[in-house]
This record gives sequence, structure tokens and C-alpha cells, in this order.
Amino acid sequence: MSKHSTIRRITVPEIRTRKGGEPVVCLAAYTAPMARFVDPYVDITLVGDSAANAIHGLDTTIGMSLDHMIMHGQAVMRGSERALIVMDMPFGTYEESPQVAFRNACRLMRETGAAAVKLEGGVNMKDTIAFLTERGIPVMAHIGLMPQSVQVTGGYKITGRSKSEWPSLEADARAVEEAGAFSVVLEGIAEPLAAKLTADLNIPTIGIGASAACDGQILVVDDLLGMSEWVPKFVKKYADLAGIVDGAVKSWAEDVKARKFPADENTYPMRDEE
Repeated sequence: MSKHSTIRRITVPEIRTRKGGEPVVCLAAYTAPMARFVDPYVDITLVGDSAANAIHGLDTTIGMSLDHMIMHGQAVMRGSERALIVMDMPFGTYEESPQVAFRNACRLMRETGAAAVKLEGGVNMKDTIAFLTERGIPVMAHIGLMPQSVQVTGGYKITGRSKSEWPSLEADARAVEEAGAFSVVLEGIAEPLAAKLTADLNIPTIGIGASAACDGQILVVDDLLGMSEWVPKFVKKYADLAGIVDGAVKSWAEDVKARKFPADENTYPMRDEE
């Protein structure tokens, strides 16, 4: 008799019902071990194109391909049981047309088993979001600071500090909601505007650098664990894993140089002999 897990994954409709209620906990993760660690505590695990920075050492997210994302998505699915898995659509896979976006979103979901996709853009992506959602692909939207557009904007800048910026951002928020997005990431948006958008929208807002006023929060797991060389000012480091790794590797290197090993170093059992 096969053994079936009794753990049930969180669903897109369940996330929608969290609007104004218990905050939605989200983390971006990219590997099976990390997905396994975060799974008991998060509602959503985002397979983010930020893997470009956190895993592959790139300066921007633009270098991530569809194949990269699928590989990371498959790993995260293998490591998780209960979190809703959302796949970032990488740069160049959805902007051309709704039809191209649909084809690539289908591939992301079919080859990973993820339940939804995320894409950047507001008013300009309204038709694409509607096209996807009408065809059974749940979409998490993303407005404000959009990492895939840093070449146009000139860098990672907080938006909404000036009230002159508010109308366009409010229009973006309304557009993605009307198009059918089940939630929206607000990145790098000043607190007064983030609070207003959260109050005005009927879908959950997921903040990153957008204050505690949002319906949920998302961070890159490597950032809160202290594994990244640089993190935004708003990130609280909950651990210093970089320091732990450095100390462990240094100790191992010293043991190697001193020819100091455990007595059974060369006689360890194979996994099936343990």
C-alpha cells in the first residue's frame, strides 16, 4: 500500500480570503533544502527570479531564463508540501504579447507543478493578466519598484514618496485587480501610499520594503538568514549564516592542513548501510 501525505497545499482562493485578516507569510526560495526549511512556516513560497542574485551571482534579475526558473521550480516543489508555490515569469517571457505569456506560463506550471505565476507591471500588463486568468492561470501581480525594469528606471528606487507619483501607482493597482490578479506585490512603495493601496484594494497586498501596512510580507530567504553580501535597509537579519559557514570552512581547512581527521574518516558507511 502506498503512503500518501495528509498535508494539503494552501490554495489560491485561500490566499484571497486572507485579505484584511491574518497576514500572509511569504518567502522567496530556490532550492529543495531551503524550501523544506521554510515550508512549515510560510503560506507562499515564491520561486523568484532573484535567484539570479542570490544563487547565480548576477547583478540583476534579467539574466534568468525560463529553463533556469523551471529548474529552480522543480527543486522547490520537491522540497515543499504545504506552501502555495508561485513562479516568477522571467524577463522577456511575457512582455511581447498575452499569447506568448500564456505559452510560457503554461510551461512553467506544467513542468514544475506550481499553482500560479507572478509578473511585473500594472496598467501595461492588464490585458496579459486578464488573458492568463481567463484561461486558468492564477496571477500574482507586482507593482512599484520592479527589478526587471531597473535598466529603464536607473536603479532600485523607492516609489510613491511624492504625491505626484500616486495616481500612476494607484492606476496600476486598480488595473491588476480588475484584470483578475489574486494578489499583488508592492515593492519599494512609501508607507502612506502602500497603506492606501492596501485599504483600497479587495485583493491581498504583499509588501517588500512597503511597510507593515500591507496584508502580508515577502523577503528573499537568503537575506534574512544573513547569507547575502548586500541587503536592503529594511531587511532584518535573523541569523548570520554567512559567518557560520565561514567559520566551519575555515575550521575544516585548518584540520586538513594539520592532517587532523576523525578516526573513521575513511571508513564511513554508505547510506544504505547506516
